[in-house]
Amino acid sequence: MFKKLLYALHNLWAAFWFIIIYLILFPFIFICIQVKSWHKYGNALCNLWADLFFPIAFMPCKISYEEQPNRKQNYVFVANHFSYLDVAVGMKVVRHYFSYMGKASVKNIPLLGYMFAKLHIQVDRSEKDSRAKALLRSKRALEEGRSLFIMPEGGILSENIPYMHKPFKDGAFTLAKEAGVPILPIAFLNLDEIMPKTSIKWGIPKIKVLKPVSTKGKDIESLKTEVYNAIQYSILVYKNENRDRNY
Repeated sequence: MFKKLLYALHNLWAAFWFIIIYLILFPFIFICIQVKSWHKYGNALCNLWADLFFPIAFMPCKISYEEQPNRKQNYVFVANHFSYLDVAVGMKVVRHYFSYMGKASVKNIPLLGYMFAKLHIQVDRSEKDSRAKALLRSKRALEEGRSLFIMPEGGILSENIPYMHKPFKDGAFTLAKEAGVPILPIAFLNLDEIMPKTSIKWGIPKIKVLKPVSTKGKDIESLKTEVYNAIQYSILVYKNENRDRNY
């Protein structure tokens, strides 16, 4: 009972600061997204939101790197998708100027949806040509030197977490291959434990950024397999090492 009360209080605390920090930053984000050349500053303000929110919510992110990403290189970032916390944590992890490629339903969230529609790339599966338009915008973003962040499972679809849903969708890998940019896999190791559904259990988000995967000389299927295996291996190693511990 006491533990449930603590979780409830923490949820209220986290929700309060989630909204308040965004409301404070939104006027500055709004200004930045009115001019395309300023979009990168709007992106940086979203990074700042994550930098402020997670420590205040008593959830400082713990990020480990197999190799530090090159800040001068654009990537297609690819991660597993087990939790609604993934997108927020992604804003903490990825420090490049990037666009998410995600569901258009986010646009219905007040203020947050407006920012997402301006800075990121939406896919509305109810519209026949939405996917084609999103792929075209993504291709242009890469050509302009921006990075992309895509969760190629296509949603929170796994029925057997910690195993990812398979197969990965082709989009991220086709875009990276055609643009000649590396894929950078990210493993969200325990976000499914912290936010298994719509409420948060206190925990320290743990993330592992893996080595970039070159697209040169590889076909789409081999890229999908290589990236899937790298992320899945990291998740399973973490889960096995921490099976009997608190996260």
